[in-house]
Amino acid sequence: MIDTSRLLKVSIVWISIVYIICFLGVAIFPLSRAWFMLYALHTTVSLEQSVITVGTFLSGLVIWNVVAFLGVGLFSSIYNKIKQ
Repeated sequence: MIDTSRLLKVSIVWISIVYIICFLGVAIFPLSRAWFMLYALHTTVSLEQSVITVGTFLSGLVIWNVVAFLGVGLFSSIYNKIKQ
């Protein structure tokens, strides 16, 4: 059995750390966003307007924490229901 509560707490801390590092990376190296979009997602993005604000930081942090919470919660639920 996985301790779901502990796993969810750890995943929230982990995704917050990763998000902060990525956000700072894009803030410091703006061209990294275009490189990532082109080579990892096979698309392009306009660099005419910067979308790095406190609002985008906080909303992205909340969104990614919710996504991680739901994903890890689903994983834990499935893992705990499957018998060995």
